Amino acid sequence: MARSDSFFSTISAKKPRPDGKPSLSVRERFSALKNLPEFLRLVWQTSPGLTLGNVALRLLRAALPVAMLYVAQLILDAVVQLSRQPAPERVLAPVLTLVALEFGLAVLSDALGRGVALLDSLLGDLFANQTSIRLMQHAAELDLDQFEDSAFYDKLERARRQTLSRTVLMSQVLSQAQDVITMGFLAVGLVAFNPWLLLLLLVAVVPAFLGESHFNERSYSLVHGWTPERRELDYLRQTGASDETAKEVKIFGLSGFLIDRFRTLSDGFYQQNKSLVIKRAGWGTFFAAVGAAGYYAAYVYIISQTVYGQVSIGQLTFLAGSFARMRGLLEGILSRFSAVAEGALYLQDFFDFFHLQPKIRRDEARPVLPFPRPIRWGFTFENVGFKYRNAEKWALRNLSFELQAGEKLALVGENGAGKTTLVKLLSRLYDPTEGRILLDGHDLRDYDPQELRQEIGVIFQDFVRFQLPAGQNLAVGRIDQKDNQPRIEQAAQQSLADSVIAKLPGGYEQMIGRRFNGGVDLSGGEWQKIALGRAYMRDAQLLILDEPTAALDARAEYEVFQRFKELTQGKTAVLISHRFSTVRMADRILVIENGQFQEIGSHEQLLARGGRYAELFRLQAAGYQ
Repeated sequence: MARSDSFFSTISAKKPRPDGKPSLSVRERFSALKNLPEFLRLVWQTSPGLTLGNVALRLLRAALPVAMLYVAQLILDAVVQLSRQPAPERVLAPVLTLVALEFGLAVLSDALGRGVALLDSLLGDLFANQTSIRLMQHAAELDLDQFEDSAFYDKLERARRQTLSRTVLMSQVLSQAQDVITMGFLAVGLVAFNPWLLLLLLVAVVPAFLGESHFNERSYSLVHGWTPERRELDYLRQTGASDETAKEVKIFGLSGFLIDRFRTLSDGFYQQNKSLVIKRAGWGTFFAAVGAAGYYAAYVYIISQTVYGQVSIGQLTFLAGSFARMRGLLEGILSRFSAVAEGALYLQDFFDFFHLQPKIRRDEARPVLPFPRPIRWGFTFENVGFKYRNAEKWALRNLSFELQAGEKLALVGENGAGKTTLVKLLSRLYDPTEGRILLDGHDLRDYDPQELRQEIGVIFQDFVRFQLPAGQNLAVGRIDQKDNQPRIEQAAQQSLADSVIAKLPGGYEQMIGRRFNGGVDLSGGEWQKIALGRAYMRDAQLLILDEPTAALDARAEYEVFQRFKELTQGKTAVLISHRFSTVRMADRILVIENGQFQEIGSHEQLLARGGRYAELFRLQAAGYQ
């Protein structure tokens, strides 16, 4: 009869994981332990002082169990010896001294345990904080197109989850070392009495260890394989109960749809996990019974040796206590080893994220040019093409034109034509898939990306509404000037955001957004003025505005662009807008359709040419008649 459901058949088979990959073998789980040295190095770097203190306390505490058992043996033997003496000759002082010594050891053990817990907590908090900072720093270095890849998000999500949970791994690894040392002390006594007890101990404990190892691997495979679904569950949970989505959820009656989808995914995970935990509980009970049988077999042997006078009552207590303590320690070590191995598997996810490297960065192999101040000639697109990661269609293709220094260029085209992609290439958030972009005759790759972006002020249509005070929301444009209040107020005046801030109860210190207590939300147009203020705050040589007035009324739009014309005198600017009343103020207008260059010229030139721009202009003008 096939044993397809038995533990021994499942432990030897490499079943596919839920993500389609094969389950990790025992060898691969041991191989994952190679991550621990790097992990411990990070722990050490977090705080050498706390780490040394933690290790020292654990070393002291590791020696206490065998000392306490030995003192207990001396107490019992002394009591037995006294009980055999005549009453007048019985002296309690030596026994009481031993009891006082055991009491002192118990107090010391408790104090050391609390000290270890304290240092674990402090070191764990510091480690979690520093790894969170490191994760944010590394994410900031990666390319924009990496954030648009679902596989990248899976790695990012797993790395985020490991940031806090790895503090538990730190405590587990240190506890493992402490228990191994304690077992070494206890083993000396058992070996001196009968080395076969150690073998019996292994027989009693190892099967349970193999079972835990197997089910830990299955648990890891389940969690790892469900990473995309867990991200979707988090998204559904947030979307179904968020101030940002509440209007649409109510208006469109989406609550039932979101709840059904959440229920389907969560039930699927629950059913798979339920099957796993039931099997784990069943096999765990069986192996626990095996372990108990081994322990009591050793206990019976020690009792028989005592009955026949081979060992004293005190030695019986020491040996039985040592065996019980070693059994507990060995079970803990092996069980924790499985947990450590599992943690090391998850730790691989953590390190995998940090192994990701950006493509757009300063190339040390080629000389880096200083950014021109001021820009002399401008930007040149030479047969530029760009295709998004995993996309079949080109977002831009065969694009060639010049953006001259000090010129105001408007980009016109229908949604999806490639206008925003062009802007991202210009600010080197992407590199062209083919062709090249020149600045003053040199490839953009010859400049430091960070220095390049310092000279470009970009406000995208989907700008971020930071949950920050009003002043800091403006200072985002040049965050190193967040304490420069005159500059912040000047940027607010230039973008007309000063009128918005004047109405806020706390002025520039007022928290904007509803996420935090005391926050005040703004209208779309008010947020847009704040975002425009960021661009003026930057004071860059190239100013890029992607639909900067989409949420403004006609009067506010007129005022904004009057300021824009004044404030960009002598600067290069790129403007994306669907409103022809806005784009006509540009020196030249570039028309893009389906990622392809169509035409370029001034408003009057393009109208006279009667091409695509003239067609779009007449269509929009007809809507106002």
